[in-house]
Amino acid sequence: MNAAAKKIRVLLVDDSSFMRKVLQTIVSSDPQMEVVGQAKDGNEAVAMAQSLKPDVITMDINMPHLDGLQATEQIMSQNPRPIVIVSSETRDGAASTLVALELGAIDFISKPSSGIDLDMNSVGAEMNRKLKMAAKVRVVRTATRPKSPASGAHREASARPATESFVSDATNGSRFPVVVIAASTGGPAAVMQLVAGIPKDLPAAVVLVQHMPASFTSQFAVQLADATEIQVKEAVANEALTPGIFYVCPGSHHMRISPKGRVVLDSGARISGYRPCADVAMETAAEWAGPLTTGVVLTGMGNDGSRGAQAIYSGGGVVFVQDEATSVIFGMPAEVIKTGFVTQVLPLDQIAAAIEKRVRQLVTIPQAVLR
Repeated sequence: MNAAAKKIRVLLVDDSSFMRKVLQTIVSSDPQMEVVGQAKDGNEAVAMAQSLKPDVITMDINMPHLDGLQATEQIMSQNPRPIVIVSSETRDGAASTLVALELGAIDFISKPSSGIDLDMNSVGAEMNRKLKMAAKVRVVRTATRPKSPASGAHREASARPATESFVSDATNGSRFPVVVIAASTGGPAAVMQLVAGIPKDLPAAVVLVQHMPASFTSQFAVQLADATEIQVKEAVANEALTPGIFYVCPGSHHMRISPKGRVVLDSGARISGYRPCADVAMETAAEWAGPLTTGVVLTGMGNDGSRGAQAIYSGGGVVFVQDEATSVIFGMPAEVIKTGFVTQVLPLDQIAAAIEKRVRQLVTIPQAVLR
């Protein structure tokens, strides 16, 4: 690195002096970064974010006086800065981390599960990589959690009956629309917003592949269920896909759709660097549902979803991609756009309506025409 190049300025926030020391050692080990301040609670974090104007902030959740969620909310609404949550993988830790991401935090790193005997060096490389990535993100004033699902009156007005041939699960051999959503960095908040616009009577099975540790996906399914009227669940091996259900792929497995329309979970090695891998879910969904498949690629780093988008598009399905203006990280959407296998590039707030419109159009087409 050129000595004259500007270093990434990091603010560390944690109530543990030991943890702050460990974090400082990790950050300082990277010549591209420097620690410009340390805060021991949320109040100090808010004040230092304002006075120091760091390029990125590491944020603990459980702190006295003002916790990490409150601090994140204040910073993102008053003086937005990229925030990376340093999180426990416990149920409570996962829940709080996901709320922080809804409030505008960019990403998170998981604390080791060894309790008080923390060895943060084991996640040092990942932490520094995520801090450098987050420092490049263009943040905006946010901290508004998604609104509750639309009223029943709105749903009744917008809903149209699906044809009988699609109102069944895969056990009777019928095909029906399948939507596969791929998301990574910035995805939890984007998915939370998107899912709020999906009606409970959507005549399609929806599959979400979010790059997220296994210990977080079950809690994410719970929080998504609170934001929408469609049924949400973590996918279970060998269950038959059913319209009107939103399936969250477990973070520990790849998810495939079998030739009989059932869920296949695979705990094997990473594919193209990912587990779960969205390409796998999209490609197998396209094999089963053909032109009844809709692919959606949201914010994230990398290129997961590119092969899957090609499979869906080539099979007669459609592919919607989140636009750059509303993406936290435009990596995955941009890579799909480069392939040319894209139907529409849309802002996040228009994607749910596009999904619903497409699915409801599909169920008016006789299956014989689609075979």
